[in-house]
Amino acid sequence: MNPPSSPDTPAVAASSLYTNRRVAPLLALGFASGLPLALTTGTLQAWATVDGVSLQAIGFLTLVGSAYTLKFLWAPLMDRYTPPLLGRRRGWMVLTQILLAIAIMAMGALSPRESLLPLALIAVFVAFCSSSQDIAFDAYRTDVLRTEERGAGAAISVLGYRLAMLVSGGLALVIADSWLGWGPTYVVMGGLMGLSVLATLLAPEPDHPARAPRTLGEAVTGPLKEFFSRKGALTVLVLIVLYKLGDAFAGSLSTTFLIRAAGYSATEVGTINKLLGLGATIIGALSGGALLARIGLFRSLMLFGILQAISNLGFWLIAVSDKNIVLMASAVGVENLCGGLGTAAFVALLMGLCDRRFSATQFALLSALSAVGRTYLAGPLAPPLVETYGWPTFFMLTVGIGLPGLALLWWRRADITRLDRTE
Repeated sequence: MNPPSSPDTPAVAASSLYTNRRVAPLLALGFASGLPLALTTGTLQAWATVDGVSLQAIGFLTLVGSAYTLKFLWAPLMDRYTPPLLGRRRGWMVLTQILLAIAIMAMGALSPRESLLPLALIAVFVAFCSSSQDIAFDAYRTDVLRTEERGAGAAISVLGYRLAMLVSGGLALVIADSWLGWGPTYVVMGGLMGLSVLATLLAPEPDHPARAPRTLGEAVTGPLKEFFSRKGALTVLVLIVLYKLGDAFAGSLSTTFLIRAAGYSATEVGTINKLLGLGATIIGALSGGALLARIGLFRSLMLFGILQAISNLGFWLIAVSDKNIVLMASAVGVENLCGGLGTAAFVALLMGLCDRRFSATQFALLSALSAVGRTYLAGPLAPPLVETYGWPTFFMLTVGIGLPGLALLWWRRADITRLDRTE
């Protein structure tokens, strides 16, 4: 007969961590953060395509989401000003969620074929409100979580976000195509968005809210002055760019590699990436959040970073082996699992680097910086590397590309360890 579980066992500790009053609401809030994105990108493009909109016009719809890359420009306003109710972070979240619910429902009252311009303008407004909600949510999560909860908070937010993407980017297409039609589907999505207000109302305020900047000038310049007053600030910024760079290089062409070079069908790749890959990412993130609470931020970043780098060897193995669906599924699963581990620790790092007076602006800037490697290095440089060296060598190189970030992490280990002692 097995002895009863001790409160100190890892499973019980993890359960307690994910169900406490500060972490648990982040599941619903992460869902609210992820729901609008597909409704202004992939799902909107699908609706326009089915409605017979020209390819050129559909191409211009990609500009609708520009707000997501520019959100750091108005983040200082959300640090400086506090809505009348619910505090600085939850107040902005409720306001943007209400506006999102109304605007998404309004999209459902229009048609791409008959009212493309008004629909696109409302979609731009949805993207603006959604990116503003993201600013407030990231700041709230940074402010409300205790040090040991950051990894779990990051992980459960990722879970909520990914589930929302499945709903608005996958389930919405099924409902629209085979049941309700496009307009009513958007109305349903708007209703779901409205329900997120309840989660925000029930979420707790931070135990010790930081004061807001006294002036807009302080909100604009204060985050930069505060950050660059720290020892080693520049090297930390370089670390943010480098930490997931090897993962970004491998992921930038993984789908192309599996279909074009390894010979798998689009159905095989899509099914394994969407189902197994998503599940592995979620398991990795949740496991990473629980483990981070036990071993600390620096050791988690180092361990997960090593695993991220090594996991790219799965694609190398595919490149040098005969076609084998089990091997492909294993490689994709392991790579996504390790990526989820790394994501939990990396988002916890970004939260730890933020001063709570300026957490909206600093998190927006740091998260924008973290995309530099993926957007401006991995995207343009991966194709010529493949053309020059071939797929097997390319995936070996991605392991090496991950090493400078780990070396820099080791060099700044004292600074990273210090983040575990700050609230």
